[in-house]
Amino acid sequence: MAEQVNFGNSALAEYVLDGNEALRFKLVRNSKDVDDASTEFGPEMCHQIYGDNENVFGYKGLKISMFMSAATLRTFLTHDYEDKIDPANTDGVKADDLIDPLVKILAPESFTFSKEEFLKDLDSENEKNFRPMGEMINSFTALEDRTFQVYKCSEATPGLREYHERLQAWIMFFIDAASYIDIDDDSWRFFLLFEKYNSEDGSSKYGIAGYLTVYEYYAYGRETNKKRPRIAQMIVLPPFQRAGLGARLLDTVYSEYKRDNQVIDITVEDPSDNFVRLRDFVDTKNCLKLPGFSKEKVMAGFTDEMANEAAKELKICKKQARRVYEIIRLHYTSIANKEEYKQYRIDVKRRLNVPYQKEQSQLAKLQKALKPEEFAAAMVNITNREQRLEILSKQFLELETHYKQVLEKVAAA
Repeated sequence: MAEQVNFGNSALAEYVLDGNEALRFKLVRNSKDVDDASTEFGPEMCHQIYGDNENVFGYKGLKISMFMSAATLRTFLTHDYEDKIDPANTDGVKADDLIDPLVKILAPESFTFSKEEFLKDLDSENEKNFRPMGEMINSFTALEDRTFQVYKCSEATPGLREYHERLQAWIMFFIDAASYIDIDDDSWRFFLLFEKYNSEDGSSKYGIAGYLTVYEYYAYGRETNKKRPRIAQMIVLPPFQRAGLGARLLDTVYSEYKRDNQVIDITVEDPSDNFVRLRDFVDTKNCLKLPGFSKEKVMAGFTDEMANEAAKELKICKKQARRVYEIIRLHYTSIANKEEYKQYRIDVKRRLNVPYQKEQSQLAKLQKALKPEEFAAAMVNITNREQRLEILSKQFLELETHYKQVLEKVAAA
């Protein structure tokens, strides 16, 4: 990782660049793509490569290129610039190493610094004859009748280990605080999303579009052999975003586990804001089809019956089922009906207030155990009732805004 230096307003400040602007990516399908600037895309983040402030130092007019073949994921790394600092003129201050931090996240022997070698790789039999590994579990059309397929793999799937080692580099640029997984653990499952397309000679080819990983936890304390899969990472690469592919991939994973009687429900590990929106959309769309989430039942309040049906039919965990219930209840609630809307606000705020109620219960016990002056000291940083009401109102408004966005997307689907 590049050393972070603050040059302030010095003459060297003009040599400090945003790494996210300098980095350019491509998923290359043929030799024509290599020099086609229209196929480039950038990262959402690069702090895990170039440091917390995501800057690179020492260059003007810098472009760092990481091109990956769409099938075998062979990578070409290079960079060019208009000007570079000379340590002889800057008291020994050197320009950052741009390529080595990228090499460290790539699979060994999966990359080249030679454009000619990369072009040969694109024309190789390995690239031309590449076929996805694993079991195809879904095929659908999107983006104006383009064909996409989802393949399920495990650690034991031939070719998966090497392929995943190359593929996982993308998470460093699109998933915050991402880390590589231990593929030696056979509880991991991989769902790879490919586009199937025809090459110029009419033969079928495959290009990676995204993937999702799931860890199949055992449901300890439950019946023997029961599982609780947890979604760990999901990425749809930028050339394929905003086309509903993420929802189709997530729905495919749900459908795969719905058929497994050993699965209790599906959870998610530390979801990003984008994944929360995606999950809420998919779950709301699916729950609206369930009898237990009819208008009559939803308007009467959340019940165990709803949670049980969501778990049985869709493998949705209880916490998420409650959240989806709130979204669907907003769908059926008339904002113009003051009493109806008031009851909705009370219902949501009651759930949001549960942590505060627990805190108050613990404080009541603490008050009995402490001397008055000790309890007063302990209460210094505790939220009072007025502050809590203000926080509740803010939380509700933020949720309501999010829920409305989810419902708009469901309506447009």
